[in-house]
Amino acid sequence: MNLKLTISAVALTTVMAMGAAHAQQPVVGVSWSNFQEERWKTDEAAIKKALEAAGAKYISADAQSSASKQLSDVEALIAQGATSLIILAQDSDAIAPAIAKAQNEGIPVVGYDRLIENPYAYYITFDNKEVGRIQATEVMKIKPKGNYIFIKGSAADPNADFLFSGQMEALKAAMDKGDIKNVGEAYSDSWLPANAQRNAEQFLTANNNKVDAVVASNDGTAGGAIAALSAQGLAGSVPVSGQDADFAALNRIALGTQTVSVWKDSRELGKRAAEIALDLAKGTDPKAVTGTTTFTDGPKKVPMNSTFLTPVPITKDNLDVIIEAGWVPKATVCQGVKPGTVKACD
Repeated sequence: MNLKLTISAVALTTVMAMGAAHAQQPVVGVSWSNFQEERWKTDEAAIKKALEAAGAKYISADAQSSASKQLSDVEALIAQGATSLIILAQDSDAIAPAIAKAQNEGIPVVGYDRLIENPYAYYITFDNKEVGRIQATEVMKIKPKGNYIFIKGSAADPNADFLFSGQMEALKAAMDKGDIKNVGEAYSDSWLPANAQRNAEQFLTANNNKVDAVVASNDGTAGGAIAALSAQGLAGSVPVSGQDADFAALNRIALGTQTVSVWKDSRELGKRAAEIALDLAKGTDPKAVTGTTTFTDGPKKVPMNSTFLTPVPITKDNLDVIIEAGWVPKATVCQGVKPGTVKACD
């Protein structure tokens, strides 16, 4: 009888321990603004890999470019047991009620790649002003003088303004001298290529196609602008910037229709975001997280605990760097490229 009781007690203790361990498993909820951009799938894979290595669970939701849906998505992630959140905000201001709910429940929030200007949200991204400076500088190397148009990102995303600010910094001296003229700038709602294409078409029409350079803020908007240029027979003769190292953009660089894509290795961004989310869930002071700096350059100048990673410009001259890093297959970059025209494709 005693032996049976002992065995039963051991079994019960084991089940309870397993249940407790399961209950304590970190659960990271990720709210994506949308999955239309190729790069978010790469970010997601990196986040999942880091969480799996730490024994944590991944849950997610896709807001499909809807700020209101994202609010309900975050609530659903909390209801599913998220112990920390990573949020790629569709609208940096509209997400505020969701951040308040998470804070009230003691669930840490990591603002992913886009600023959520709330001191409760930890901010991780690349240096977006530097990305803007790189974009403008690389375009200016090709066309140091002339009429420039600026195809910006979403007005609801603070990154669009950080990028534009960096672009203006890089071009200021040339603009002050009158060498470069801003003949058109516009936001592209939701970063949609179709909206970027419409903007570029309008600027081309307004300037009788006398546009010498396009500073587009990401590869999606670059693709839209290049479609507009192509319709006018200008693709390849007008330098165009971008960012994110989308596969299609890297192929455009090899083909000569896009000048630069600023590579932000989202594998590293996703990994670090996952690690930070887990650290914060353990109760780590945000200021004690490795690599943390204080960021105060948001529109409201709110001090934010932040981590910034370093971007890398990718042009036709260094496409080998991104191929050798395993980011993209050589065959994808070099599809349709004439032999002997691009070193990385030989």
